[in-house]
Amino acid sequence: MSLFEPHPLRQALNDEVHARPPVPLETPEYVTYLAFLHSNGSAGREPAHLCALAEQLGLAAPDTASGHLFLDAGSFRLKWERHNEFSSYTFFRRIAADDAADEHALLSVPAAWRKDIPGQLIAATHIELRGVREVPPDTVMMQVSPRGKTLVAAQVADGAGWVFTDFHIHDGFSRFLLVDAGLTPRQAGRMVQRLVEIETYRVMALLAFPVAKEVGRLLSRAEDQLADLMDGLGQARSTEDDRAMLGRLTRLAAEVERSVARTTFRFGAAAAYYRLVQQRIDELRELRLAGFPTVREFMERRLAPAINTCATIARRQEDLSGRIARNSQLLRTRVDIELERQNQELLAQMNRRAKIQLHLQETVEGLSVVAITYYASQLVNYMAKGGKAYIAPATPEIVTAVSIPVIAVLVGLGLRRMRKALAAEDGGGH
Repeated sequence: MSLFEPHPLRQALNDEVHARPPVPLETPEYVTYLAFLHSNGSAGREPAHLCALAEQLGLAAPDTASGHLFLDAGSFRLKWERHNEFSSYTFFRRIAADDAADEHALLSVPAAWRKDIPGQLIAATHIELRGVREVPPDTVMMQVSPRGKTLVAAQVADGAGWVFTDFHIHDGFSRFLLVDAGLTPRQAGRMVQRLVEIETYRVMALLAFPVAKEVGRLLSRAEDQLADLMDGLGQARSTEDDRAMLGRLTRLAAEVERSVARTTFRFGAAAAYYRLVQQRIDELRELRLAGFPTVREFMERRLAPAINTCATIARRQEDLSGRIARNSQLLRTRVDIELERQNQELLAQMNRRAKIQLHLQETVEGLSVVAITYYASQLVNYMAKGGKAYIAPATPEIVTAVSIPVIAVLVGLGLRRMRKALAAEDGGGH
């Protein structure tokens, strides 16, 4: 292999496929999962916070550059992962024989450190992994739900496990009971990871739902305004009316485009998270239990309508943006046509004025010929009077009379030649 030049990313890309594997779990086990949204630079504070935990536990400073790590503190284990919008902390603790009811994996984690985890809590889940002999599934199903909520139950991993939950938050945490009926440690770890991902991704997907309701109100108002503008389009009687409508339509377009720019990522992320939820549910390989909804049925009934609403609002927003753009183009074309008509009228007026000016100029040129001929003939007359002794028998009056048509012809020819020269110079300049 030393003969080949490796791509600089070859090893990193290969390692990425094997990154973040599920933690193998031995039944029984407590698992607590926390997901924190990144806010106000919280992602940048996480490495120092994790190093502080390692120092407090007497462990070596962890390397957080890869975006994930695993710490084994003896009394508990921690798996940390940084994602695009959030970071997750999964705590594992073996269940001891003397553990009381309602215990969880956080009891061994330093309370002060837990309190200072950066970010905003978006998902929190307790998972209890128990053996089928310790917690018989029939006993759990007979209880329905200890809090009177609808119990979601299904066999998973083709019957190797049982999952029970009600997807409600109790004391700040949602809760899952995973009953091991033949799961291997790696299967149990993968099953726990799928459950916490389903819980996290469904909440992340629902972040778009309040945005969709807000955008829906804006779209209803914008659609009413667009309808009013289009009704007024047929009533416009002047260019000023068209320009005023175009201004209102432009402001409406800017408002809708701001909404599109602000919400495109959120709606797209919701669709992506929902696809991940569906994929993780497929990986559960559920078997339905009579009388109980499965995780898939619960999501299709509760989550799917919200995601469909978000998708509908996103399409409606894009459609409104396109309609406004088309109507703006139509109105702008109408304004441009009116401006072109006005420009044509203006050019026609300028053409008429140019013709009038040309006629006036020709008239002035004719008068100029007469005036120049008159003054030139006077000069000839003066010259003839001064030299009448030399022009006899002709008199100064006869000489002046004879010079008048000659002078007029010469002046006319000169002005004509000058006009042609100016016209040729003006044509060459263009």
